[in-house]
Amino acid sequence: MELKKVHYIGLGAGVLILAFSLLFRETKLFMLFVGIGVIAAILPFVLSLMREAREEVEKEEMFLEFTRNLVESVKTGTPISKSIMNLRDKGFGVLGIHIKKLANQISMGIPLNVALQTFAKDVDNQTVSRTIILIGQAEKAGGDIGEILEAVADAVSISDKLKKERKAAISTLVVQGYIIFLVFMMIILIMQYQILPMVSGISELGSVGTGTFSQVGVSATQVDEGDISDSFFYLLMIQGFFTGLTVGKLGGGGFKSGIKHSFALMLIGFVVSTGAGIILGTPAAAPTP
Repeated sequence: MELKKVHYIGLGAGVLILAFSLLFRETKLFMLFVGIGVIAAILPFVLSLMREAREEVEKEEMFLEFTRNLVESVKTGTPISKSIMNLRDKGFGVLGIHIKKLANQISMGIPLNVALQTFAKDVDNQTVSRTIILIGQAEKAGGDIGEILEAVADAVSISDKLKKERKAAISTLVVQGYIIFLVFMMIILIMQYQILPMVSGISELGSVGTGTFSQVGVSATQVDEGDISDSFFYLLMIQGFFTGLTVGKLGGGGFKSGIKHSFALMLIGFVVSTGAGIILGTPAAAPTP
């Protein structure tokens, strides 16, 4: 991913917010500003990955449309080179500029096979690259190019259909991944704001009992509950990150789609956990005897 001006702006804003958060280091707002700073720094990168993922999907859809139009033109008797030049002014979304470049190269006398290889390199998509190699080899070997193109278009269409069916079938697993994370987050919050205070109360009662139990109570209360709360927060962030990657992989989007889900889950966990900390406060520790 190429770094652009918006990425540097996001990083600069994140650093400034993190520096500003130091003014609230001893208050409940410290973690809130730290989280906002981190979000401001990574948000441009996440949005760029999401845009690239959408473009990859659009490239495959538009390439399927392009091959279908190419098949129809070639089957009428028009040479493949002339057919490509005739299609350069049609709208093919993100592929439009690459198809125009391909047509211009052919019109300048560049061999079709070389122009197709340049096209595949510019598009930088596995499905497009494999199909372009097949078209180039078919044109080079001769034969009925119309039938070959039609077979290639059918193969691309079947591949696209299978991807959509797989995505629809797995969408329930994606939803389950979000639900599991939300349940995990609720368990963490209950442990932090309900279980920990109860344990602290038991430890305090233990300090009033026998000497042996008192020593156990002292050992328990030596643990800083603020550190435990921070550990729960870090655990929530780690869980959100890896759950997002897993959900993205199950959904068929790979790493880029996984980063999108990870960011969404971590953002949910941060907002809920930080909001609960501001509203409910850090669980009070039992007094040390």
